[in-house]
Amino acid sequence: MAFPRLTRLDLGKRLTIVGFFLGGAVAHPSLEFLGVRPEEEAFYRALLRTGGADSKELAEHCSPDEESMRSLQKRTLELGIATIADGLPRPVAPAKAIEALIERKVALTRSELENAAADHDIVASLLAERHAAPASDAIAGDGRPAMERLEGIDRVRAAIDELTFFTHSESLTTWPSGLIPPQVVATSRSSDERILRRGIRMRSLIGSAALDDPGTMAYLRELTAKGAEIRISRLPLERVLIFDRAAALTPIDPADTSRGALLAREPGLVATLVSLFERMWGQAQELPPLSGEGRPAPADDRPGEIERRILESLCTVDKDETGARDVGISVRTYRKYVASLMQQLGASNRFQAALLARERGWV
Repeated sequence: MAFPRLTRLDLGKRLTIVGFFLGGAVAHPSLEFLGVRPEEEAFYRALLRTGGADSKELAEHCSPDEESMRSLQKRTLELGIATIADGLPRPVAPAKAIEALIERKVALTRSELENAAADHDIVASLLAERHAAPASDAIAGDGRPAMERLEGIDRVRAAIDELTFFTHSESLTTWPSGLIPPQVVATSRSSDERILRRGIRMRSLIGSAALDDPGTMAYLRELTAKGAEIRISRLPLERVLIFDRAAALTPIDPADTSRGALLAREPGLVATLVSLFERMWGQAQELPPLSGEGRPAPADDRPGEIERRILESLCTVDKDETGARDVGISVRTYRKYVASLMQQLGASNRFQAALLARERGWV
Protein backbone atom coordinates (compact mmCIF):
# COMPACT_ATOMS: atom_id res chain seq x y z
CA MET A 1 0.00 0.00 0.00
CA ALA A 2 1.42 3.39 -1.00
CA PHE A 3 1.36 6.15 1.56
CA PRO A 4 0.51 9.72 0.49
CA ARG A 5 3.49 12.03 0.26
CA LEU A 6 3.56 14.70 2.98
CA THR A 7 4.62 18.24 2.23
CA ARG A 8 6.62 20.19 4.80
CA LEU A 9 3.47 22.23 5.63
CA ASP A 10 1.33 19.06 6.08
CA LEU A 11 3.99 17.51 8.27
CA GLY A 12 4.26 20.64 10.38
CA LYS A 13 0.49 20.75 10.90
CA ARG A 14 0.34 17.09 11.91
CA LEU A 15 3.23 17.43 14.34
CA THR A 16 1.51 20.43 15.89
CA ILE A 17 -1.71 18.43 16.37
CA VAL A 18 0.20 15.49 17.85
CA GLY A 19 2.04 17.79 20.22
CA PHE A 20 -1.24 19.34 21.35
CA PHE A 21 -2.91 16.03 22.21
CA LEU A 22 0.19 14.67 23.90
CA GLY A 23 0.36 17.77 26.06
CA GLY A 24 3.88 18.59 24.88
CA ALA A 25 5.22 22.08 24.23
CA VAL A 26 5.23 23.02 20.55
CA ALA A 27 8.04 25.33 19.45
CA HIS A 28 6.78 28.66 18.11
CA PRO A 29 8.12 30.09 14.83
CA SER A 30 11.20 32.24 15.26
CA LEU A 31 11.48 35.92 14.31
CA GLU A 32 15.19 35.64 13.52
CA PHE A 33 14.53 35.88 9.78
CA LEU A 34 13.21 39.41 10.46
CA GLY A 35 16.36 40.45 12.33
CA VAL A 36 15.11 39.74 15.87
CA ARG A 37 17.52 37.85 18.11
CA PRO A 38 16.12 35.05 20.34
CA GLU A 39 16.55 37.03 23.56
CA GLU A 40 14.80 40.04 22.00
CA GLU A 41 11.93 37.85 20.85
CA ALA A 42 11.65 36.34 24.33
CA PHE A 43 11.45 39.85 25.79
CA TYR A 44 8.71 40.84 23.31
CA ARG A 45 6.72 37.65 23.99
CA ALA A 46 7.00 38.39 27.72
CA LEU A 47 5.57 41.84 27.07
CA LEU A 48 2.69 40.27 25.16
CA ARG A 49 1.97 37.89 28.05
CA THR A 50 2.07 40.63 30.68
CA GLY A 51 0.70 43.51 28.60
CA GLY A 52 3.52 45.68 29.95
CA ALA A 53 5.41 45.34 33.19
CA ASP A 54 8.25 46.74 35.24
CA SER A 55 11.75 45.27 35.28
CA LYS A 56 11.06 43.01 38.27
CA GLU A 57 8.00 41.43 36.70
CA LEU A 58 9.72 41.00 33.34
CA ALA A 59 12.72 39.37 35.01
CA GLU A 60 10.39 36.56 36.15
CA HIS A 61 9.64 35.83 32.49
CA CYS A 62 12.98 36.60 30.83
CA SER A 63 15.45 36.20 33.74
CA PRO A 64 18.17 38.58 32.45
CA ASP A 65 20.19 40.81 34.74
CA GLU A 66 19.31 44.50 35.06
CA GLU A 67 21.82 45.64 32.42
CA SER A 68 20.58 43.04 29.94
CA MET A 69 17.00 44.11 30.67
CA ARG A 70 17.80 47.72 29.79
CA SER A 71 19.58 46.60 26.63
CA LEU A 72 16.63 44.44 25.56
CA GLN A 73 14.19 47.25 26.19
CA LYS A 74 16.21 49.68 24.07
CA ARG A 75 16.60 47.15 21.29
CA THR A 76 12.90 46.28 21.09
CA LEU A 77 12.10 50.00 21.01
CA GLU A 78 14.54 50.41 18.10
CA LEU A 79 12.97 47.48 16.28
CA GLY A 80 9.52 49.05 16.64
CA ILE A 81 7.98 46.07 18.45
CA ALA A 82 7.76 47.77 21.84
CA THR A 83 6.87 51.22 23.09
CA ILE A 84 6.83 53.15 26.36
CA ALA A 85 3.51 54.11 27.95
CA ASP A 86 3.02 55.38 31.48
CA GLY A 87 6.68 54.73 32.13
CA LEU A 88 6.46 51.01 31.34
CA PRO A 89 7.56 49.05 28.28
CA ARG A 90 4.51 47.76 26.42
CA PRO A 91 4.17 45.53 23.36
CA VAL A 92 3.24 46.87 19.97
CA ALA A 93 0.30 44.93 18.52
CA PRO A 94 1.66 41.81 16.75
CA ALA A 95 0.36 42.74 13.26
CA LYS A 96 1.84 46.21 13.55
CA ALA A 97 5.09 44.85 15.00
CA ILE A 98 5.55 42.39 12.14
CA GLU A 99 4.78 45.14 9.63
CA ALA A 100 7.47 47.34 11.22
CA LEU A 101 9.99 44.48 11.15
CA ILE A 102 9.26 43.73 7.50
CA GLU A 103 9.61 47.41 6.51
CA ARG A 104 12.91 47.62 8.40
CA LYS A 105 14.23 44.44 6.77
CA VAL A 106 13.20 45.64 3.31
CA ALA A 107 14.86 49.03 3.87
CA LEU A 108 18.10 47.40 5.03
CA THR A 109 18.10 44.95 2.13
CA ARG A 110 17.40 47.73 -0.38
CA SER A 111 20.24 49.80 1.05
CA GLU A 112 22.66 46.87 0.88
CA LEU A 113 21.70 46.07 -2.71
CA GLU A 114 21.96 49.72 -3.80
CA ASN A 115 25.41 50.01 -2.23
CA ALA A 116 26.53 46.74 -3.84
CA ALA A 117 25.27 47.87 -7.25
CA ALA A 118 27.05 51.20 -6.89
CA ASP A 119 30.30 49.58 -5.71
CA HIS A 120 30.36 47.27 -8.75
CA ASP A 121 29.33 49.98 -11.27
CA ILE A 122 26.60 47.68 -12.56
CA VAL A 123 24.52 50.38 -14.24
CA ALA A 124 27.55 52.00 -15.85
CA SER A 125 28.67 48.68 -17.33
CA LEU A 126 25.21 48.07 -18.79
CA LEU A 127 24.96 51.57 -20.20
CA ALA A 128 28.22 51.00 -22.05
CA GLU A 129 26.48 48.25 -24.00
CA ARG A 130 23.42 50.27 -24.94
CA HIS A 131 24.56 52.60 -27.72
CA ALA A 132 27.52 52.99 -29.99
CA ALA A 133 29.39 56.23 -29.33
CA PRO A 134 28.10 59.19 -31.39
CA ALA A 135 30.32 61.53 -33.36
CA SER A 136 33.12 63.12 -31.33
CA ASP A 137 31.83 66.64 -31.80
CA ALA A 138 28.56 65.65 -30.02
CA ILE A 139 30.35 64.24 -26.97
CA ALA A 140 30.51 65.93 -23.58
CA GLY A 141 33.71 65.89 -21.55
CA ASP A 142 32.78 62.62 -19.82
CA GLY A 143 32.27 60.74 -23.10
CA ARG A 144 28.44 60.91 -23.17
CA PRO A 145 26.27 62.85 -25.66
CA ALA A 146 26.25 66.58 -24.95
CA MET A 147 22.58 66.75 -25.98
CA GLU A 148 19.90 64.06 -26.34
CA ARG A 149 16.32 64.34 -27.53
CA LEU A 150 14.10 61.99 -25.51
CA GLU A 151 10.81 61.39 -27.29
CA GLY A 152 7.87 60.31 -25.13
CA ILE A 153 7.22 60.18 -21.42
CA ASP A 154 8.61 56.64 -21.00
CA ARG A 155 12.08 57.63 -22.23
CA VAL A 156 12.00 60.69 -19.98
CA ARG A 157 11.12 58.60 -16.93
CA ALA A 158 13.88 56.13 -17.75
CA ALA A 159 16.39 59.00 -18.03
CA ILE A 160 15.24 60.44 -14.69
CA ASP A 161 15.67 57.05 -13.01
CA GLU A 162 19.16 56.73 -14.44
CA LEU A 163 20.23 60.28 -13.53
CA THR A 164 18.80 59.91 -10.02
CA PHE A 165 20.75 56.69 -9.51
CA PHE A 166 24.04 58.42 -10.31
CA THR A 167 23.33 61.64 -8.40
CA HIS A 168 25.84 62.10 -5.57
CA SER A 169 25.35 65.56 -4.04
CA GLU A 170 22.44 67.69 -5.30
CA SER A 171 19.07 67.50 -7.04
CA LEU A 172 17.30 70.68 -8.27
CA THR A 173 13.71 70.52 -9.51
CA THR A 174 10.91 72.90 -10.47
CA TRP A 175 7.20 72.13 -10.70
CA PRO A 176 5.58 75.16 -12.40
CA SER A 177 1.95 74.00 -12.17
CA GLY A 178 2.20 73.59 -8.40
CA LEU A 179 -0.12 70.58 -8.52
CA ILE A 180 1.36 67.12 -8.02
CA PRO A 181 -1.27 64.49 -8.91
CA PRO A 182 -1.69 61.48 -6.56
CA GLN A 183 -0.41 59.07 -9.22
CA VAL A 184 2.77 61.13 -9.60
CA VAL A 185 3.24 61.17 -5.82
CA ALA A 186 2.88 57.38 -5.79
CA THR A 187 5.54 56.89 -8.47
CA SER A 188 7.91 59.55 -7.12
CA ARG A 189 7.88 58.75 -3.41
CA SER A 190 10.34 55.84 -3.47
CA SER A 191 12.94 57.66 -5.59
CA ASP A 192 12.59 60.88 -3.56
CA GLU A 193 13.03 58.96 -0.31
CA ARG A 194 16.03 57.13 -1.74
CA ILE A 195 17.69 60.43 -2.65
CA LEU A 196 17.11 61.90 0.82
CA ARG A 197 18.18 58.70 2.57
CA ARG A 198 21.51 58.90 0.75
CA GLY A 199 22.08 62.40 2.16
CA ILE A 200 21.70 64.14 -1.21
CA ARG A 201 20.57 67.76 -1.02
CA MET A 202 17.14 68.12 -2.63
CA ARG A 203 15.79 71.56 -3.51
CA SER A 204 12.40 71.94 -5.17
CA LEU A 205 10.51 74.99 -6.44
CA ILE A 206 6.72 74.66 -6.58
CA GLY A 207 4.12 76.93 -8.17
CA SER A 208 1.80 78.76 -5.77
CA ALA A 209 -1.21 76.63 -6.79
CA ALA A 210 0.21 74.04 -4.37
CA LEU A 211 -1.02 76.17 -1.45
CA ASP A 212 -4.63 75.39 -2.37
CA ASP A 213 -4.12 71.68 -2.97
CA PRO A 214 -4.14 69.59 0.27
CA GLY A 215 -2.68 66.49 -1.40
CA THR A 216 0.28 68.37 -2.83
CA MET A 217 0.92 70.21 0.44
CA ALA A 218 0.80 66.96 2.42
CA TYR A 219 3.44 65.43 0.17
CA LEU A 220 5.63 68.55 0.29
CA ARG A 221 5.53 68.50 4.11
CA GLU A 222 6.36 64.80 4.06
CA LEU A 223 9.46 65.57 1.99
CA THR A 224 10.56 68.50 4.17
CA ALA A 225 10.24 66.30 7.26
CA LYS A 226 12.77 63.96 5.61
CA GLY A 227 15.22 66.73 4.71
CA ALA A 228 14.07 68.26 1.41
CA GLU A 229 14.22 72.04 0.94
CA ILE A 230 11.07 73.39 -0.73
CA ARG A 231 10.01 76.89 -1.70
CA ILE A 232 6.79 78.28 -3.15
CA SER A 233 6.99 80.68 -6.09
CA ARG A 234 4.28 83.18 -6.99
CA LEU A 235 6.19 84.08 -10.16
CA PRO A 236 6.21 82.00 -13.35
CA LEU A 237 8.61 79.04 -13.26
CA GLU A 238 10.45 77.23 -16.02
CA ARG A 239 10.35 73.43 -15.89
CA VAL A 240 13.82 72.03 -15.30
CA LEU A 241 15.49 69.13 -13.48
CA ILE A 242 19.21 69.39 -12.69
CA PHE A 243 21.41 66.61 -11.33
CA ASP A 244 24.75 67.35 -9.63
CA ARG A 245 25.00 70.49 -11.79
CA ALA A 246 26.27 68.19 -14.54
CA ALA A 247 23.09 67.18 -16.39
CA ALA A 248 19.74 68.88 -16.93
CA LEU A 249 16.34 68.01 -18.37
CA THR A 250 14.01 70.56 -19.97
CA PRO A 251 10.77 69.85 -21.89
CA ILE A 252 10.78 69.74 -25.67
CA ASP A 253 7.46 71.60 -25.53
CA PRO A 254 6.75 73.47 -22.24
CA ALA A 255 3.04 73.44 -23.10
CA ASP A 256 3.00 69.63 -23.46
CA THR A 257 5.61 67.88 -21.34
CA SER A 258 4.34 64.46 -22.44
CA ARG A 259 6.10 64.97 -25.80
CA GLY A 260 9.49 64.42 -24.22
CA ALA A 261 12.54 66.28 -22.99
CA LEU A 262 15.99 67.49 -23.92
CA LEU A 263 18.83 66.04 -21.87
CA ALA A 264 21.79 68.40 -21.73
CA ARG A 265 25.28 67.66 -20.43
CA GLU A 266 27.05 70.57 -22.12
CA PRO A 267 28.74 72.40 -19.17
CA GLY A 268 27.95 75.91 -20.43
CA LEU A 269 24.26 75.17 -20.97
CA VAL A 270 23.88 73.34 -17.65
CA ALA A 271 25.58 76.24 -15.82
CA THR A 272 23.07 78.65 -17.42
CA LEU A 273 20.15 76.50 -16.24
CA VAL A 274 21.63 76.35 -12.74
CA SER A 275 21.82 80.17 -12.71
CA LEU A 276 18.17 80.31 -13.81
CA PHE A 277 17.19 77.95 -10.99
CA GLU A 278 19.11 79.97 -8.39
CA ARG A 279 17.44 83.19 -9.56
CA MET A 280 13.98 81.60 -9.29
CA TRP A 281 14.94 80.12 -5.90
CA GLY A 282 15.97 83.53 -4.55
CA GLN A 283 12.60 85.01 -5.53
CA ALA A 284 10.55 82.23 -3.91
CA GLN A 285 9.28 81.86 -0.33
CA GLU A 286 9.74 79.17 2.27
CA LEU A 287 7.02 76.56 2.61
CA PRO A 288 4.53 78.10 5.10
CA PRO A 289 4.45 76.30 8.46
CA LEU A 290 1.44 74.47 9.76
CA SER A 291 -0.49 76.15 12.54
CA GLY A 292 1.71 75.96 15.63
CA GLU A 293 4.87 74.99 13.70
CA GLY A 294 8.05 76.95 14.12
CA ARG A 295 7.67 77.52 17.88
CA PRO A 296 9.57 75.64 20.61
CA ALA A 297 7.37 72.99 22.19
CA PRO A 298 6.17 73.68 25.76
CA ALA A 299 7.92 71.70 28.45
CA ASP A 300 4.94 69.35 28.96
CA ASP A 301 4.39 68.62 25.25
CA ARG A 302 5.39 65.11 24.30
CA PRO A 303 7.46 64.79 21.11
CA GLY A 304 6.14 63.17 17.95
CA GLU A 305 7.11 59.66 16.86
CA ILE A 306 10.16 60.70 14.82
CA GLU A 307 11.43 63.02 17.59
CA ARG A 308 11.00 60.22 20.14
CA ARG A 309 12.99 57.80 17.98
CA ILE A 310 15.76 60.38 17.55
CA LEU A 311 15.90 60.95 21.32
CA GLU A 312 16.16 57.20 21.83
CA SER A 313 19.01 57.08 19.33
CA LEU A 314 20.88 59.73 21.35
CA CYS A 315 20.82 57.27 24.23
CA THR A 316 22.11 54.33 22.22
CA VAL A 317 24.37 55.48 19.35
CA ASP A 318 27.44 57.69 19.17
CA LYS A 319 27.41 58.64 15.47
CA ASP A 320 24.91 60.75 13.55
CA GLU A 321 25.21 58.44 10.56
CA THR A 322 24.15 55.45 12.65
CA GLY A 323 21.29 57.35 14.27
CA ALA A 324 20.01 58.65 10.93
CA ARG A 325 20.12 55.15 9.42
CA ASP A 326 18.23 53.65 12.37
CA VAL A 327 15.53 56.32 12.20
CA GLY A 328 15.35 56.15 8.39
CA ILE A 329 16.16 59.77 7.51
CA SER A 330 19.13 61.61 6.03
CA VAL A 331 22.03 62.72 8.23
CA ARG A 332 21.24 66.37 7.44
CA THR A 333 17.63 65.96 8.60
CA TYR A 334 18.73 64.01 11.67
CA ARG A 335 21.03 66.84 12.73
CA LYS A 336 18.27 69.41 12.22
CA TYR A 337 15.99 67.44 14.54
CA VAL A 338 18.74 67.04 17.13
CA ALA A 339 19.43 70.80 17.15
CA SER A 340 15.71 71.56 17.50
CA LEU A 341 15.27 69.05 20.35
CA MET A 342 18.30 70.42 22.19
CA GLN A 343 16.79 73.90 21.97
CA GLN A 344 13.41 72.67 23.24
CA LEU A 345 15.03 70.85 26.15
CA GLY A 346 17.46 73.67 26.95
CA ALA A 347 20.37 71.25 26.63
CA SER A 348 23.93 72.36 25.93
CA ASN A 349 24.98 69.00 24.45
CA ARG A 350 23.46 65.77 23.20
CA PHE A 351 24.22 63.76 26.34
CA GLN A 352 22.39 66.33 28.43
CA ALA A 353 19.49 66.30 25.94
CA ALA A 354 19.16 62.52 26.37
CA LEU A 355 19.14 62.87 30.17
CA LEU A 356 16.59 65.70 30.15
CA ALA A 357 14.36 63.76 27.77
CA ARG A 358 14.42 60.80 30.16
CA GLU A 359 13.57 63.06 33.10
CA ARG A 360 10.52 64.37 31.24
CA GLY A 361 9.41 60.87 30.33
CA TRP A 362 9.86 61.49 26.60
CA VAL A 363 11.82 58.25 26.20
